[in-house]
Amino acid sequence: MKRRVVISILGTTLDMGKREDRWSRWRPNVGLCQQRGLFIDRLELIFDNHAEALARRIIGDIETVSPATEVRRNTINFNDPWDFSEVYTRLRDFARSYAFDPDEEDYLVNITTGTHVAQICWFLLTEARIIPGRLLQLSPPREREPGEDFAGTHRIIDLDLSRYDEIAKRFASEREDAASFLKSGISTRNAAFNRMIDEIERVVIRSNAPVLLTGPTGAGKSQLARRIYELKKNQRKVSGQFIEVNCATLRGDHAMSALFGHVKGAFTGAAGERAGLLKSADQGALFLDEIGELGLDEQAMCLRAIEEKRFLPVGADREVSADFQLLAGTNRDLGDEVRKGRFREDLYARLNLWTFRLPALRERKEDIEPNIEFELRRYLEREGQSVTFNREARERYLSFATSPQASWSANFRDLSASVTRMATLAPHGRITIDVVNDEIRRLNAFWRPSAGMSDADSIVEELLGVDAAARLDPFDAIRFAAVLRVCREHATASAAGRALFASSRLEKKSSNDSDRLVKYLARFGLKFDDVRKRNL
Repeated sequence: MKRRVVISILGTTLDMGKREDRWSRWRPNVGLCQQRGLFIDRLELIFDNHAEALARRIIGDIETVSPATEVRRNTINFNDPWDFSEVYTRLRDFARSYAFDPDEEDYLVNITTGTHVAQICWFLLTEARIIPGRLLQLSPPREREPGEDFAGTHRIIDLDLSRYDEIAKRFASEREDAASFLKSGISTRNAAFNRMIDEIERVVIRSNAPVLLTGPTGAGKSQLARRIYELKKNQRKVSGQFIEVNCATLRGDHAMSALFGHVKGAFTGAAGERAGLLKSADQGALFLDEIGELGLDEQAMCLRAIEEKRFLPVGADREVSADFQLLAGTNRDLGDEVRKGRFREDLYARLNLWTFRLPALRERKEDIEPNIEFELRRYLEREGQSVTFNREARERYLSFATSPQASWSANFRDLSASVTRMATLAPHGRITIDVVNDEIRRLNAFWRPSAGMSDADSIVEELLGVDAAARLDPFDAIRFAAVLRVCREHATASAAGRALFASSRLEKKSSNDSDRLVKYLARFGLKFDDVRKRNL
């Protein structure tokens, strides 16, 4: 069986007692050695050299009530027992130098005596496993029967025990709430995105280091940056404002003034002082969106402001300070920009500690449905009108939204605008199949030039309609479009058939090219003249 060792600070008030009546009061370190079912093999008693006389008395009394308990004296002097830094350092040094042997000894740390500062330090040292033991808490007796001693009761607190699962569950719940907050309460289903959000939550709560958000335009960088700020503010990590800067709009002589401020008369038109955006973000968060668009001079000053928390306003001879959480966003590959000499390597190194790439909407197709619900809730908050889909319309829109045909070139901005349009046009607050079909045609028209929609996609939609075209497999759509283009290049079905089946004819595998073409078109409900008429 392991030897039981207790580490305890002498209580200069609670353990006090000179006369015989000291046995009629509760003294924690004496009561410790009187606990039923808790025999102490060794007591490591810590005290200040000014408490030498009290220590001798307590050790003598312990020998009286528990002669088999060995008491070791440990003198630690505190200049100020309420100075956290000093107390923690001295107790940590004691723990570091102590020859712990967990295989042979079981360690308890008494948190009943000593100042509150010392008790907190004991907890931290034990929780960090610098002391490989458990916490011990003593309590005085509530009622004492005649002839009963003043041992009181004890409680052992093991920070690793499953009895603290409720605390762990509460912490886990708080983390889940924080992650949900970062996602604007959207129940996202994309596993990779959820893992990224969980990591962002841990980083922004524990660290004030810069955070770089990358990803395509419209992926949600600005919204996530604001949610990071609001989470840190809720956690009292920041107290100032959220300042968002679109670096793409900072051009020319006024870029420095906008970022760093200026003094009166710094340049023509500077009629008064200007604090600048960095100063406005003091104690808050600064989001430099599209940071890849900043000029090299502005990048150099930003680097110094990030590292030293100080900068020089335009025209000033005295520096100002600003301490802020830096968030940055870009749709550029900053590593590539560094190689091309368009972005400072030292600034990129400073920003690249925590980099998170937000995926495009087409990479998170399973998240389209919950984001549609989120946009409908936002419409209700904004317009005061509740709008829903009927079942057929919902299925049609989801089928289109998650299909290869939907490019979502502007990502969540496209989706937000699309849901807003349908909600606005919905008759009696109900989005119908007609509203959805009109929206799909509108989106395809928007995306055709920007997403590089091929002529093949266009001709198939023109002849079959958006709905039927969307139901085709991509393989069939490409082959069908090729046939339609050939048909439009020839005046008759026979001529088009000869062009389409030239190889088969040479190998004598095709005897009636016109009939073969007509039958193929009929599979799609078309005649050759239907294709030609649209081209006239």
